[in-house]
Amino acid sequence: MTRYTTMDSPLGRLQLTSDDEGRLTSLYAPVQKGRTVEPDPSWSRDPDLLADAVAQLDEYFAGARKEFDLALAPTGTDFRQRVWRALDDVPYGATITYKELTQAAGLPPTSVRAVAGAVGANPLLILRPCHRVVGSDGSLTGFAAGLEAKQTLLGIEGR
Repeated sequence: MTRYTTMDSPLGRLQLTSDDEGRLTSLYAPVQKGRTVEPDPSWSRDPDLLADAVAQLDEYFAGARKEFDLALAPTGTDFRQRVWRALDDVPYGATITYKELTQAAGLPPTSVRAVAGAVGANPLLILRPCHRVVGSDGSLTGFAAGLEAKQTLLGIEGR
């Protein structure tokens, strides 16, 4: 069964989901393309199970947390999982290009567009820091929650 809670943030109301064991399966922003923060009727609201995740996110937004210590269990293809794991290695306050992320994931240069697609499909906004991926010229490019949200997150991190 999917468990969920919501929380207020600088990006608006976030929705967190987890499995029965509290491993996070998604974190969505209110304006994230193709997604909604409305819970599925079959889900169970469980703020207690997700209290640690909410607390860590609150600390992050306050500038007091640079790394998350949470169990993650997103669903995705092996390729996407590989890219998402490479995102985990992008340090707080740093940025990386799609080309560099492709290399970090150990994928061939011809995979850059597919890597960008995997970044855009990241179901764990903020926790898997897709906001730290920028264009080859350092410009802010695509972000599922919008470029303003990306700027906000990078601003929190001092960028």
